Amino acid sequence: MAEGWLDFEQPLAQLVERLGELTAIGAKEEAGKVAEQVEKLKVKLYADLTPWQRVLLARHPRRPYTLDYAARIVTDFVELHGDRCFGEDPALVTGLGRIDDVKCAVIGHQKGRDTRDKLARNFGMPHPEGYRKALRVMELAERFGLTVVCFVDTPGAYPGVGAEERGQAEAIARNLRAMAMLAVPVVVVVTGEGGSGGALAIAVGNRVLMQENAVYSVISPEGCAAILWRDNDRAEEAARVMRMTARELAEFGVIDGVVPEPLGGAHQDWDSAAQLLKVEVLKHCRELATLSGDELVAQRVARFANIGAYGN
Repeated sequence: MAEGWLDFEQPLAQLVERLGELTAIGAKEEAGKVAEQVEKLKVKLYADLTPWQRVLLARHPRRPYTLDYAARIVTDFVELHGDRCFGEDPALVTGLGRIDDVKCAVIGHQKGRDTRDKLARNFGMPHPEGYRKALRVMELAERFGLTVVCFVDTPGAYPGVGAEERGQAEAIARNLRAMAMLAVPVVVVVTGEGGSGGALAIAVGNRVLMQENAVYSVISPEGCAAILWRDNDRAEEAARVMRMTARELAEFGVIDGVVPEPLGGAHQDWDSAAQLLKVEVLKHCRELATLSGDELVAQRVARFANIGAYGN
């Protein structure tokens, strides 16, 4: 299997490899023909992805994370550290900056790239101190009238013994309550995996968006398959029945919009992905800026209260 390519992308990987070989030997005419084949196959391959394929793209190791987006769309970004209670959690990044004319507090998950970074950031699974740091920055944003912009990309909150001993459930619950009552605009973008309460703890927004190949669910497909069928191998089937893709959740009204990605996924072109995301975030930030604090709270509470269908 070609390195860096997913299983379903192997036909494309072979063509790209062939294109590289032809280019290297200066076979311009033949390379041009293969380049056309590459573009046609890209359109065909990514036109109708299955839910499981989108899960794989959402988890792609080269997918941009919070700091990658901050470097591209946030001006004068200053990272803030620590929860002033226990310590620093690198799995959650927080800071202050500007997106064009919008002064904001940025909060988001950071998974890490190489092995050392992944371990340091705990694969993007925050501890309680990460959520308490996020809450500290949200309260700071409210004090100074800053828009809160959150980037969600986590398998879930860390379920380790230490995290539970330090109050993981309480930290998440406190964030949910506090976010619901923030008197400043809150815009959330699910940029990769939106996993369970670990994602929701920074996702109670006035507007919740998802990138085209992101997923958002109460549990992972593997976890769902293990619970429902006691068979992890049925994760692909679980991804289909869980209705966890951006398009499906937009239809259900769980999210407010789908942010387009470059063809093949955000990992193919970080700069283009960041600009597409920036356009959508700015649009919603500016719309929400016209509302008062009381109106923002009422809109946010009503938004989540109206999700779902209920019967007697």
